[in-house]
Amino acid sequence: MSSNIEEPVSTEDRGEQLEDGIGIALSGGGYRATLFHLGGLLRLFEAGLLMKAARISSVSGGSITSAKVALEWPRLTDRDAFMTHVVAPIRKLTAITIDIPSIVGGLLLPGSVADRVAEQYRRHLFGDATLQDLPDAPRFVINATNVETGSLWRFSKPYMRDWRVGTVERPTVPLAEAVTASSAFPPVLSPYVLRVGADDFTQIEPGVDERLLEDVSLTDGGVYDNLGLETVYKRYRTLLVADAGGALQPDPSPPADWAQHAKRVLDIIHGQVSSVRVRQLIQAFDRGDRKGAYWGIRSDIANLGATSPLPAPLERTRQLAATPTRLKRLSSELQERLINWGYAACDAAVRGHVLSGGTPAAAFPYPSSGV
Repeated sequence: MSSNIEEPVSTEDRGEQLEDGIGIALSGGGYRATLFHLGGLLRLFEAGLLMKAARISSVSGGSITSAKVALEWPRLTDRDAFMTHVVAPIRKLTAITIDIPSIVGGLLLPGSVADRVAEQYRRHLFGDATLQDLPDAPRFVINATNVETGSLWRFSKPYMRDWRVGTVERPTVPLAEAVTASSAFPPVLSPYVLRVGADDFTQIEPGVDERLLEDVSLTDGGVYDNLGLETVYKRYRTLLVADAGGALQPDPSPPADWAQHAKRVLDIIHGQVSSVRVRQLIQAFDRGDRKGAYWGIRSDIANLGATSPLPAPLERTRQLAATPTRLKRLSSELQERLINWGYAACDAAVRGHVLSGGTPAAAFPYPSSGV
């Protein structure tokens, strides 16, 4: 992509020739992203593209969905199995609020905020599974941001790594904790402290400060790359990118106190960096450097390139895009609308740019809710 993409983090990413495999990237965005991507992955599963993926990369709310798909991968034999083992448990999670109770518990009781978020993920989705319970193929990469180095921290089955620090091979980090690190929204859910020491690293970068090898402070993967694009862009020719990132709303009276004003400024910076990545991706598609499709929660379905899309009026989908970036309980109806919109947007984008002439989706997963 250009100067905002970091150096390769392993020899597997250094080939000059792009591979023909499919890379899928899932953005952040709290429960909004979790459910939007749930609909998109369901449609990719039905279309036969999910099972052809070589790598699935995610950040933040997207990592909740991606990690559950990864854990249940051997059981995903048909659509009913996908609904039972992935959709149903994620809907149960997104029906409860975990951010505010975790913050309060972290302030008043022993243990950190991140510990409480991880416990909820463990209880509702992942149990005692670790990164070693993920499939060998496709490669699932759960991304966090290393606050200490300002670089991406990859969690995967073969290794976890920061290219500025080093590599831990075959990590046994609980899956719930990897997802917690990936979705540790700053400042309230951040940081997640990864308990490691120098002896855990199988490869250490030359000249690294040894202090960077001890108890690594991680924050939301979306701080570095809210599309989750980094770990698939440099390797694969075909990219399927789902973006559930929120939009900064105009504020005629922005706060003047230093804390809220600083947050507003950081939100502007974050939004602009994310927009640059999207523009670069679309330009790569236009130039022919990459093939694939991009669909966003703020997209107009009429512009996604497919004939006969599912009905998704822009005023309705814009309401869904305004869902707050929280781990806050969502009603059953809102869950279904977000899943439906992710499903419809994916269907339109993929048929428009990847499976030209493909059969349109017959109906929403939840027809009575629409978008």
